[in-house]
Amino acid sequence: MSTIQKILVVDDEPDLQMLMLQKFRSKVRSKEYEFLFAEDGTEALETISKHSDLSLILSDINMPKMDGLTMLTQIQELNRADIKTIMVSAYGDMENIRTAMNRGAYDFVTKPIDFKDLETTIEKTLKEISHLLKVKVMEEQLESLNYDLDMAARIQQKILHQEFPVFPDDNRFDIFANMIAAKQVGGDFYDFFMFDEDHMAFFIGDVAGKGMPASIYMAVCRTMLKAIGSEVFDPAECMTKVNNMLIPESDISTFVTVFYGVINLKTGVLSYCNGGHNLPYLQKPDGTVIELDDVGGLLLGKFENAPYEKHEMQLSPGDTIVTFTDGVTEAEDEDGGFFDEERVIEYLKKNPTKPLNSQVKGLFLEVMKFAGSAIQSDDITVLSVRYNQIEK
Repeated sequence: MSTIQKILVVDDEPDLQMLMLQKFRSKVRSKEYEFLFAEDGTEALETISKHSDLSLILSDINMPKMDGLTMLTQIQELNRADIKTIMVSAYGDMENIRTAMNRGAYDFVTKPIDFKDLETTIEKTLKEISHLLKVKVMEEQLESLNYDLDMAARIQQKILHQEFPVFPDDNRFDIFANMIAAKQVGGDFYDFFMFDEDHMAFFIGDVAGKGMPASIYMAVCRTMLKAIGSEVFDPAECMTKVNNMLIPESDISTFVTVFYGVINLKTGVLSYCNGGHNLPYLQKPDGTVIELDDVGGLLLGKFENAPYEKHEMQLSPGDTIVTFTDGVTEAEDEDGGFFDEERVIEYLKKNPTKPLNSQVKGLFLEVMKFAGSAIQSDDITVLSVRYNQIEK
């Protein structure tokens, strides 16, 4: 059912009111148009104040009490962009017509009125009003969406650890992470927690896609990994359980890659499992950089009962595990070139003993310098863990 367009006719001549009802009676009967009438500008403004859904004003210029030009000035002060005014003036009264247009009139017709021309003018004006109203609704929806995205971004920032150091009283290890989302919210995530007094678990993940859908799936993945990881010590067993739990939550285009590790803070043994994620680098204090052994493992959320394997390696004091998402290596410059793994390795070789926060921020800076003015196409996340010593 179409909305009735309310049209206010402002004229002190009763004949015009009768003519309008006669000429447009079919549209009145079909409830396309509804006509309201006022005899001068003062009465018109009162009518406008009572009808917030008023679409169009058809007004004479010369009227008692308040003329059409003064009325136009008053309407402008109402800031009603959804109201358009068509002025009626004597043929040749170009000075008043020009003044009316300068005061915000949308269009004009001349006396004697050609009702076919008037109908065309009214329809054109109503289409413009309809367009403006749609734009207004879209702007309001966009404003609401931006508010929701800002709220989601703040929630996501609170979900991810933003304040470091997180374990200031435990000098057996250091940890630092950072994420820059490609949009207001992202699909990358990371977390870390103490499994018990001597074991620290950490993980990093990358959800397919960006924006709000990826951020929601990211929150689900992170929650599952931390919940299962707090109960299951073995990284491979944890990944297997989370993978099977994610499958009912995934659609055809949704999946996540994850690297999951647990460090024994007494012995320095790192147990880890990989689910289709970029392999981290082991950074030695002397500047040696080694990619961790690939233990296979499919991405999560796609294949039920997919096999995941645990691998172990010995860390020495000062060793750093640098994990990252493909937003780092696949960052593009203005020419479409990638930052790639070689630049990550080159940077890590030059900065083996930097404090973790400086090292991670420095890597982000290298990526940003490389990208230049190119638009960031993916979330960028880095999580680094440094094993310091065997005993407290």
